[in-house]
Amino acid sequence: RHGVFKDSGLTQLVADKLSNAEQIKRAKVFPYQLFSAYKNVDHTVPAKVTNALQKAAETAIENIPDFGGKVYVFTDVSGSMHSPVTGYRGTVSTKVQCIDVAALVSASVLRKNAEAEVIPFSDHVVRATLNPYDSVMTNAEKLSRLPSGGTNCSAPLAELNRRNAKGDLIIYVSDNESWVDSARYRSTATMTEWNKFKARNPKAKLVCIDITP
Repeated sequence: RHGVFKDSGLTQLVADKLSNAEQIKRAKVFPYQLFSAYKNVDHTVPAKVTNALQKAAETAIENIPDFGGKVYVFTDVSGSMHSPVTGYRGTVSTKVQCIDVAALVSASVLRKNAEAEVIPFSDHVVRATLNPYDSVMTNAEKLSRLPSGGTNCSAPLAELNRRNAKGDLIIYVSDNESWVDSARYRSTATMTEWNKFKARNPKAKLVCIDITP
């Protein structure tokens, strides 16, 4: 807003600092912080800086572990995921939506676990093709643009059970809907499907990340 980037020297200084892997690691900056900055840039920010933000995010993701084994990430892309991650705050609502965070988490896991499988879902499984070697920003953008709908958390588990799939870790990323599904015999449809998966994969673990609990 104050013409900072009209100075080419200063633009280069900012880009160089953002691209400094050693400083990023020392600062322990989270990919989310860089992603949030990236989402807020507009046409006044030079490409050199936005490219540096993407490069910085890739560096920050090095802190994410390789989980080992077969990993699945179930990314909620339902309609409610398009709400601001910090809630509605009028004209000062954040530009970052729940879907952006879910997409970032999913893309980050995929980046460090190339054999992982990301399965987006709304009221059904939503097909998406992601390349683990694409940048995290690229894959996050792809996921955030998928068609939305209702919420059926059991759908991706049911898909794995139909495939008779093997797996070691399942990660759900949702806003606050990991509990959703009609009750069946004091259980949810998700728990019913998980029990089937667990019987086939007794050492498997299930992690639910609720972005706005």
